[in-house]
Amino acid sequence: MTDTTETESGNTGLALGSIVAPDLEVWFVTEILPLEAGLMQFLRRSGRGAAEISDLRQEIYLRVCQSAKQQIPYPVRPFVFSIARNLLVDQMRRDHVIPIDAVTDLDALQIAADMPGPDRVTIARDELRKVRVALEDLPPRAREVVILRRLEGLSRRDIATRMGITEKTVSEHLTNGVRALANLLYSEFEIVRGPK
Repeated sequence: MTDTTETESGNTGLALGSIVAPDLEVWFVTEILPLEAGLMQFLRRSGRGAAEISDLRQEIYLRVCQSAKQQIPYPVRPFVFSIARNLLVDQMRRDHVIPIDAVTDLDALQIAADMPGPDRVTIARDELRKVRVALEDLPPRAREVVILRRLEGLSRRDIATRMGITEKTVSEHLTNGVRALANLLYSEFEIVRGPK
């Protein structure tokens, strides 16, 4: 494998030398690259600029691969994030600026690395609100069937017994309710996204 850099391929490749063991490359692609979104979020929270974050990411990948040449780490996620944290701490030491609250924030960030950020929480709450509004717009029987089936996990037979209707009617209400929900939610998405 030849060297791959960000400028040559447009991807976030890693320049490790002229040859990389195929197993290391497969391991990197399957185990490390899926962590990139969380890693980038972690690095952005450190208060660094975009160019600096890109350099930090490459340095983290380089250190991960150098270590993996000796022995593949397990578990992978804590290993990658500890390298990221240590690299940030080293960089702060080199800058000769170590505010006490920055070190405290780094500890909090490591714990919060697995938790969704405030932006994702806000988006999820907004989507939940949209689903709730769409559910309220359904006819009462269809809404009840959708809630019993999709939210409470009851079988069609149990719903039919509870509501005093046939299983076929339950299926019809469920189909119509889910279709109406999809139409309501999809049409709102189209308004936001705009026409194709």
